[in-house]
Amino acid sequence: MIDLILTIIGEILIAVGVFCSLVASIGMLRFPNFFVRLHAATVGSMGGSFLPIIGAGLIALGSDFPDKWMFFGGLIVAAIIVMLVSPAGSHALARATHRARVAPVEPKVTDHLKEDEDEKEGEKD
Repeated sequence: MIDLILTIIGEILIAVGVFCSLVASIGMLRFPNFFVRLHAATVGSMGGSFLPIIGAGLIALGSDFPDKWMFFGGLIVAAIIVMLVSPAGSHALARATHRARVAPVEPKVTDHLKEDEDEKEGEKD
């Protein structure tokens, strides 16, 4: 019975991951500038890869082959690596793009990094 529940939960997580990947791909096509598209890419990498990896691990755990714990452990480690690396990578891309002074297509409302840089320059003067 628990094997069936694990398999169903795993399939639901994979379906949610497919939905996140679909939404992220539509966002990559429809959003106007790099920074907003980066948000869509992060949604795709977190929801579109983290959740299906966890789902595949639960399906492996609910199966009856002998090495199911090894597969489950490997998938959990891979999911943790994705969870740690994906936000850090998107933050590094956004920061590098901002420091390269790539102008967004639409005007921005606030720029906290620019405000901090202006305050530092004001203190030096």
